[in-house]
Amino acid sequence: MDAGDRCAQILTDQLMATRGVENAHITYQNDAARLCLHFDPNLVSLRKIQRLARQAGAKITARYRHETLPVVGMNAADAATSLANVLSELEGMIHAQVNYPAELAFVAYDSEALGAADIAKAVHSMGYRVGETPDEEREKHLGHEHGSAPSFLPHWLQERWTYLLVGLAGLFLLIGWVGETFLGMSSQLAIFFFVLSYLAGGYDIATHAVPGLLKGKFDTDVLMLAAAIGAAVLGEWTEGAFLLFLFALGHTGEHYALGHARNAVQALGELMPKVAQVKRQGEIRALPVDKVRIGDVVVVRPGDRISVDGTVLSGESGVDQSPITGESRPVLKTEGDEVFAGSINQDAAIEIEVTRLAKDNTLSRVMEMVAEAQSQQSPTQRYAERFTSRLVPAILILDLVVIIAPPLLGIMPLSESFYRGMLLLVAASPCALALGTPAAVLTGIGHAARNGVLIKGGVHLENLGATRAMAFDKTGTLTEGRFEITDVIALNGVSETALLQTAAAVELQSNHPLAQAVVRHAQALNLSLPGANGLENVSGRGVRSQVDGEPVLIGSRKLFEAEGGTPPDAVVRIVDDLERKARTTMIVWRAGQYIGVLGLADTARPGVREILQGLFSLGVKHLIMLTGDHEEVAQRIAREVGITDTRAELMPEQKLAAIVALQSEFGKVAMIGDGVNDAPALAAATVGIAMGGAGTAVALETADVALMADDLGKLPFAVGLSQASRRIILQNLVIALGIIVLLVLTSVLGMVQLTGAVFLHEGSTILVVLNALRLLRYRIA
Repeated sequence: MDAGDRCAQILTDQLMATRGVENAHITYQNDAARLCLHFDPNLVSLRKIQRLARQAGAKITARYRHETLPVVGMNAADAATSLANVLSELEGMIHAQVNYPAELAFVAYDSEALGAADIAKAVHSMGYRVGETPDEEREKHLGHEHGSAPSFLPHWLQERWTYLLVGLAGLFLLIGWVGETFLGMSSQLAIFFFVLSYLAGGYDIATHAVPGLLKGKFDTDVLMLAAAIGAAVLGEWTEGAFLLFLFALGHTGEHYALGHARNAVQALGELMPKVAQVKRQGEIRALPVDKVRIGDVVVVRPGDRISVDGTVLSGESGVDQSPITGESRPVLKTEGDEVFAGSINQDAAIEIEVTRLAKDNTLSRVMEMVAEAQSQQSPTQRYAERFTSRLVPAILILDLVVIIAPPLLGIMPLSESFYRGMLLLVAASPCALALGTPAAVLTGIGHAARNGVLIKGGVHLENLGATRAMAFDKTGTLTEGRFEITDVIALNGVSETALLQTAAAVELQSNHPLAQAVVRHAQALNLSLPGANGLENVSGRGVRSQVDGEPVLIGSRKLFEAEGGTPPDAVVRIVDDLERKARTTMIVWRAGQYIGVLGLADTARPGVREILQGLFSLGVKHLIMLTGDHEEVAQRIAREVGITDTRAELMPEQKLAAIVALQSEFGKVAMIGDGVNDAPALAAATVGIAMGGAGTAVALETADVALMADDLGKLPFAVGLSQASRRIILQNLVIALGIIVLLVLTSVLGMVQLTGAVFLHEGSTILVVLNALRLLRYRIA
């Protein structure tokens, strides 16, 4: 959501029209937008507001569309800017952004005023076309290389159209130059070959420049076409043909390099099998994955790629989950274990019960979020665009001075000043500047996704690379999160069995790690559980429920103090004794009396100390543990993993305050948790990182960065890749600005020829793309 987004404005307007709602507006925190409401509870209830917001949201969703469209045929970074401007001018268009490296357009529009056909027509008017879905484009082997190829040509020639044109442009240029220079060819015949070279080299440029020029869009294609025509008018046919050949050759190399960056993202789609072997009524049928229903049973043979998200119904096999989670070793899957589409079954046949439709499975969600991430501009990219928007008018003014002033002052003839003006336009074209950052972001996000790390935008990629402090939740992050009951102490004549039955009946309603430990322990003892209902979480301190109609409270000492009563001395002594042994404690109260205390223990994850040392070596010097557990337990885990800054016994709102305090001390701060119990702190952090994204929808949705596997092993990789991305973005800015400054100075002073300017211009554009592609080779040391 964006405050300038029409959808957000409509939502807030509708809510403010409700009696009792005083104000509704969008607030920001770390580039995330939130709806903030001020209302009078005496006039309107929160429940009613929520209902109205859902109804308004449903109407807005039905009317206002947000779509991602593949765009075929773009040949320069500023072509994307021109196209975005044209789309933004359409009546009914709310927002339009075009990402050239990804070849995607992100549009939001009013479907009552604008249709998909209108958008496609506007794209076509600029010399491009709206492709099909990325998967279909890839399957047809279509892409940018032949976006402007005539449709009547055979498919094999369309695929090679750009390469053919560049080859012909070079061939005709060579024939004309060699013939005129060394073989005594007449100038008229040489010009004929140069004209052929013009036509071949300038075909793609003209197909994009002319529609843009007719709409008043002045981009690089127009500059190059004008420069080539100017060279011809001045009789410099060789130089003009060489200019168009170099420009076409440069774009071909640029597209080829960007294709590798796009493949890092698009290859995710190739992991999804198109067909599933579905077992229905005792027969196995091959069905398209989009026809598979929840509850179907899918059979996967050894060596096959798993086609669905689900749970193992029968069989046992090692599964390679590396395409999804980045885990380097196969994971043994047995009955009841979760598996993900795109993984590879290795050892034996298994049967899987489908739990998610194909459009909702983990791989589909990751691909959708990676596409959305490409629409999020990084801070550096926004800076580059602002700089470019100021640079272009300044260069145009300077260009007019260069063309007009020398002839007026009698310094040089108009023909020479015009030539220098053309030089300056070519030299100052900011293609490399516009391309350097998005190419690096695209490559970085794609490479991360293929290694089990989902980064949801360039802003998070850059921020993670700049982070020097990280806060960790303890339970389930630094520790296994699999508590075991070590002590069962019953009180007031209640048996241990009755104590466990009461506790387990309540905790069966919860998915908290402590609750799961109690339930596992009761199940291991084969205890029958009474009926419980009405579970209510109490401020991160514990839970309240009803068991056989009697009230029950289970939680820490602070829960009971907050409820207005301090536990008896006997209970306090038991709790103190267990906490000195580094146990996590749960006090159980039922129907007016304290019936017992449970002691639980958790263990640090294997290898966490080494992971944290790896982060320290990457420059993350401040590692902090934030936990709601008591001090003794927190200190024990901290000593095991090597953390020296521990903040214990924190409520959720205190964790949030701790993050704010850390930001004031260290600047950018990352928070790592499970994405469920740490939501406020994750949202407040500069970068919120959640673990276990492959299995947890909440983690995928709430975090800025998701580690798809349920371990910290990929965290140093994510940080290191983000740091490498920031370095490459900075290098690309230096390269692009350096070449622009060099070419502008040499052009104004007449120290470079037109062909040399084009060579350096195109060379810098290819160089920043190739530099970005180095991220595909990034591996953690």
